[in-house]
Amino acid sequence: MTALVSLCCLGAAAQAQAVEVHNMRLWSAPDHVRLVFDMSGPVNANVFTLDSPDRVVIDLDSTDLDFDVDKLDLDDSAISKVRTGVRESGGLRVVLDVNRSVAPKSFTLPPNEQYSDRLVVDLDYPGASAVKDPIDPIEAMIRDQEIAAQRAQKEAVAEGNPEQAETVASAVEAQPHPKRDIIVAVDPGHGGEDPGAIGPNGTREKDVVLDIARKVKQRFDQTPGFKAFLTRDGDYYIGLRQRTLIARQQKADFFVSVHADAVRSSQPSGSSVYALSQGGATSETARWLAASENQSDLIGGVDGSLSLDDKDEVLRGVLLDLTMTATMNDSLATGGQVIDQLGRINKLHKSSVEQAGFVVLKSPDIPSLLVETGFISNPREEAQLKSSAHQAKLAQAIYEGIVAHFRQHPPPSSLLAWQRDQGRGGASNEYRVQRGDSLSQVAASHNISMKALKQANGLDSDILRVGQVLTIPGG
Repeated sequence: MTALVSLCCLGAAAQAQAVEVHNMRLWSAPDHVRLVFDMSGPVNANVFTLDSPDRVVIDLDSTDLDFDVDKLDLDDSAISKVRTGVRESGGLRVVLDVNRSVAPKSFTLPPNEQYSDRLVVDLDYPGASAVKDPIDPIEAMIRDQEIAAQRAQKEAVAEGNPEQAETVASAVEAQPHPKRDIIVAVDPGHGGEDPGAIGPNGTREKDVVLDIARKVKQRFDQTPGFKAFLTRDGDYYIGLRQRTLIARQQKADFFVSVHADAVRSSQPSGSSVYALSQGGATSETARWLAASENQSDLIGGVDGSLSLDDKDEVLRGVLLDLTMTATMNDSLATGGQVIDQLGRINKLHKSSVEQAGFVVLKSPDIPSLLVETGFISNPREEAQLKSSAHQAKLAQAIYEGIVAHFRQHPPPSSLLAWQRDQGRGGASNEYRVQRGDSLSQVAASHNISMKALKQANGLDSDILRVGQVLTIPGG
């Protein structure tokens, strides 16, 4: 009898110690789906796959379920059904019926101010794009050629031999003008389980910045010569460095991250624009130069041919410094245009471009800005940020600032450059590139050096385009 009572007590104690799953949340992205279990305590989890039919099994030790899985919205995800049951050995089994190939991974998170213990299960979709409308392969090829040429030029300068790059490509005949789109990455901050700042009336930053970002993208897509994409186009989270990786994969010419500021006081208001600080650039250069990072981090693209692994450390440092200096200068110049436009429709919290070490700004090769559209912690601005009309004004200001920069400094292969050159070419110091021309031929025929010709036209590549108009220095 004593033994029986002891066993009953042990059973009751074990039951009392069982962890409870009190909520489940699901976030669906184009390239993955994230399932989060909110629990009363930490658990041991075993996640594995089964086939015929395809399933993902999640076994949780000493765990009970206090949540109706039918409440989960499975739309736009690889999960077609969620089933649960009690394992023979005790604990909870969750089975996810999936309708496509997935690669599961999982991790646990400790409690914080907002959530209890959590188990996070990510189902990645092998081969899927992180954006809904990825870059066209032809545009990607053109951008790869441009990026490779720019990198060759920077390498030659870094090696102290700027003429080296000129001899490689300067004799290449002018190529047909691709009239390519300028590609803009629009990055709505936060998302998914990360709501960002929350206003006094409950407005979530992640929602308003997605609305604004969609309006920014729409304005660019309505403009010939531009194409924009969103780093996230839904309510899901993307890691900070993953956002810049997506921009690089999509060959972006520019990256703008959209946020809404918040402080403890309800008084501050106004918009701000940030570019990367020199300190942030220095720390990022150090990170990129770390041996462990050089195995995966690239400069100028995601193609393995653009890796820095074949460069010695001094050269890598100089190359990165050249690249990041040029990138920061472009960022600051564009930031000035954006803040000028924002100042026309909204109060400015800071009247000039600020600089800080935000992770999303640390792409060495893509000019980047972070725009704080307003203070969601200010009740008046919170209401404005929820207004579709005010969102449209903010989006227009961001759009116009970036467009203004590219109209002044269009990439040579872009439609904007081609359009600009249609009204040029008649002056005595201008030359329109013809079929069969090369940079060396043009320079020689005008009795000038290739270096002077490139400097006069802001060229960082030796590839000329048919129809391109060159300014002839001293002409």
